[in-house]
Amino acid sequence: MSDSRIRFNGRPVHVAGNKVKPGDKAPNFVLVDKDLKPVSLGQFRGKVVILSVFPSLDTPVCATQNRKFNEAATQLSDDIVILGISVDLPFAQARFCAAEGIDRVITLSDYMYREFGTKYGFLIDEYKLLARGVIVIDKEGIVRYVEYLPEVTDEPNYEAALEAAKKLV
Repeated sequence: MSDSRIRFNGRPVHVAGNKVKPGDKAPNFVLVDKDLKPVSLGQFRGKVVILSVFPSLDTPVCATQNRKFNEAATQLSDDIVILGISVDLPFAQARFCAAEGIDRVITLSDYMYREFGTKYGFLIDEYKLLARGVIVIDKEGIVRYVEYLPEVTDEPNYEAALEAAKKLV
């Protein structure tokens, strides 16, 4: 079975879990940081959180997504945090960030628990990768902006997500 609204290189794929909508309470999740330590959404309470979700840093579009959000982060309030989420191993994420000078996006991995992918409707069953999208959560933990890309290989609407986040500060 496939989610006809999500395609990977033009091919329909099945995405597990339930998509979130604006107005939903953001489900908590646990991811892993570069030191293999657990990180939860709850740790960012009181901040506006941009969840930048992508399949793998080893692809050009995903690398671009992280570079663009990292660059944009230099112009954002300290009340906004950007989490880059994939199932890449934390070591690969750290290596990518060091090589690319990514120092404003906090990369986190869903490789261990796959909790985020299912709670937010991003886990592609066929590949065990995350689909692409952006979620903005306000300081009280409410989802305020959602973009699930219908084609995983397309870039998100950076401007719309950043504008949504800025309005919440």
